[in-house]
Amino acid sequence: MKWLIIALALVAPSQAGLRFGCSTLSIQRIDPLVEPGRVPSAHVHQIVGGNVFAPTMNSSGMDIGNKGTCTTCFFSEDFSNYWTAVLYFKARNGTYKRVPIYPNAQLEGDNIKGGMTVYYTQVDFNTNGKDKITAFKPGFRMTVGSPMINSKDKAVPGLRYTCLQTKLTRFPETVEFPTAPCPAGIMAVHHFPACWDGKNLDSPNHQDHMYDTAKDSGFAPAGPCPASHPVRMPQVAYETLWDTRQFNDKSLWPTDGSQPFVWSTGDSKGYSSHADYIFGWKGDSLQKAMDSTCMFDACGNGNPLKSQTVAQMNACAVKDNVGESTEGWLTSLPGNPVMHKREFQA
Repeated sequence: MKWLIIALALVAPSQAGLRFGCSTLSIQRIDPLVEPGRVPSAHVHQIVGGNVFAPTMNSSGMDIGNKGTCTTCFFSEDFSNYWTAVLYFKARNGTYKRVPIYPNAQLEGDNIKGGMTVYYTQVDFNTNGKDKITAFKPGFRMTVGSPMINSKDKAVPGLRYTCLQTKLTRFPETVEFPTAPCPAGIMAVHHFPACWDGKNLDSPNHQDHMYDTAKDSGFAPAGPCPASHPVRMPQVAYETLWDTRQFNDKSLWPTDGSQPFVWSTGDSKGYSSHADYIFGWKGDSLQKAMDSTCMFDACGNGNPLKSQTVAQMNACAVKDNVGESTEGWLTSLPGNPVMHKREFQA
């Protein structure tokens, strides 16, 4: 029970673990990791983190942590970028509307603008085990999942959905989108692998330099890192709360009884869930946190990390490089992706 583990961690002595909010930096069609330099990219993303984010982010020539001037994340030394696809509602008449995002429970404030919750955990919420946790290096980047996955048997462990009864709901988790209206929205969860080959800051597919020893939930203790990927890194995870409540009237749903939500990739099943990460912590700040015994937002205010107010988080932004509408009712998804295309019956 994932949320019970989190709740116990809030009151029990623990090794270092970070859980913090990041407001939305931008929502647009650029992807400097998978489609560097391409404007627009294939589908819409929600991006959070530092303001170095741009269509091209050269891994070998950028120390993002020393270039950023603001971040949408609670820890003000974190200029990393975190992004996922965007969720849309498809109406019976074939039009689309972006699903709003709302802040998670037990964060640094109730006024965080959209965004997601980011985790950096060790073995689990109660211990870092016997292995030293090595922070990522400048230039490091990775992805998890793929926008091209289109079947349940290819679904990636750790990429899951929860039909929220309240903001505190954390189970059960499903591989597909929930099939019934969710009283408090849909939470999308993205867990990254945590074993590094110790050599490569990236790989051609942005995944082979990392190895995942977790079998299902990323918050459960993972197995030991293999010899091919011997370096234990923090496990990065995202939680995004999609506020589907305005769409819970089933008279708006397809007449065939199927659920109406699609990723910005065009995926109406949920299998193509994926996420991107580019490291950008300033100096050795993340390593200091991993070497400490603080938990969650108690790591802020200089203990050992610097932190900022929600107003400062919300004020950080980057320019819109594409200039297309992603809001309101749209006749097609931006970029017009066709994965899992489904015709609705009126």
